[in-house]
Amino acid sequence: MPVPDSHSFSTRDLWLLALLTLTWGVNWPVMKIGVSDLEPMTFRSICMVIGIPILYLSVRVQGLRIAVAREHWPELVLLALTNMVAWVVLVMYGIQLLSSGRAAILGYTMPIFTALIGFAVFGDRAAARLWLGVAAAAVGVALLLAREISAITGSPAGTAVMLCGALVWGFGTQLMRRRRQPTDVLVITFWALVASLLVCGTLALTLERASWTHLPGPAASLAIAYNAIVIFGISQVIWFRLASTLPPMVSSLSVMMIPVIGVFSGMWMLGERPAWQDFAALASILIAMVAVLRPARRLG
Repeated sequence: MPVPDSHSFSTRDLWLLALLTLTWGVNWPVMKIGVSDLEPMTFRSICMVIGIPILYLSVRVQGLRIAVAREHWPELVLLALTNMVAWVVLVMYGIQLLSSGRAAILGYTMPIFTALIGFAVFGDRAAARLWLGVAAAAVGVALLLAREISAITGSPAGTAVMLCGALVWGFGTQLMRRRRQPTDVLVITFWALVASLLVCGTLALTLERASWTHLPGPAASLAIAYNAIVIFGISQVIWFRLASTLPPMVSSLSVMMIPVIGVFSGMWMLGERPAWQDFAALASILIAMVAVLRPARRLG
């Protein structure tokens, strides 16, 4: 599938980006609420058990064919693993170990990895601003990692898990735009969600069954409903559609403001109080994103 050179957004794209940014940003403290009451894979599995039928109905209402031709299965599995399965698993364990704002900052280093993978794997051109972006992102991550190591309640493991998630998602973003199969994006999203449920459900059944001693509380129930309906039913579909129709570097723009919303919604909803390192890291990573993702100036 050819990747167009245009980096322009339609009005519809901009509205979709705004909706995606808001819903995903707010979801960071929402997920923190969920994993405070339930184990990570249990929480995510419940969300997907509710979200999958909603997505299935969307597929049927639009008259799409849910089946995927056998020759496209290997690519579909790879798209599911890199765009959703690995991210879902890693982010749920990461957010359990970190504050919601810090997890959001680390998770949305994804555009940096997207740019680096495009350069190293797919031969995309690398401008000087790419290396400026990489340096700024490295400063941000180093600030967070240094604080985690020095803090009694810190978690370097949480930092590593979130960065791994961002790396895999960055690779998946490149693969999504370059996919060869004609499968509709809504159908790809559906099967990626099914694959995620199989993995998360297996992990929950294997590792978390002993914790199944109570029903979710009111706050966790609202977190489940938000993830099932808004995140899986709406936001995830928007992301897959943008990742399919825009160049990888451009689609990554949709995540630029999500860490900002994640940090400040965490302060509002959870009473989190970021330290100066968090704000400095947020600024560094936003500088990195702008440096990497700003369209190159045209000459002449």
